Amino acid sequence: MGVVKAVLCTVFFLLMAICSGDGGNVDVHAARHLLDQGHTYLDVRTEEEFENGHVRNAINIPYKIITSEGMVNNPKFLDQVRSHFDKEDHLVLGCKSGVRSLYATIDLLTAEFKHVYNMEGGYVAWVENGYAV
Repeated sequence: MGVVKAVLCTVFFLLMAICSGDGGNVDVHAARHLLDQGHTYLDVRTEEEFENGHVRNAINIPYKIITSEGMVNNPKFLDQVRSHFDKEDHLVLGCKSGVRSLYATIDLLTAEFKHVYNMEGGYVAWVENGYAV
């Protein structure tokens, strides 16, 4: 039952964000346009992934961290984002494929960040489209 509830909550928050025009999913081309318009790219991959290549001018705040138990949610994620950004800042979030950044987008929208977009396909889609890194 917990998984069903989590999925329903995810869908609910995304629908609210998309309907309000304040966030949600965008494809890689729309994400690039938003970045060209002044949005900031927040890369939520691990530090190691980020060091191996990233979108130009990206800021890295990992959504998940690697511990002795494996990859777990970063308990300081929201605090770290709040220390870098205001709730009115315009952000495009990305990870490797768009999954972690989707969850991070939902968390930020839930925390009342106003202009947060998840880049579908993540860094893989960015590179596949030949965009600058």
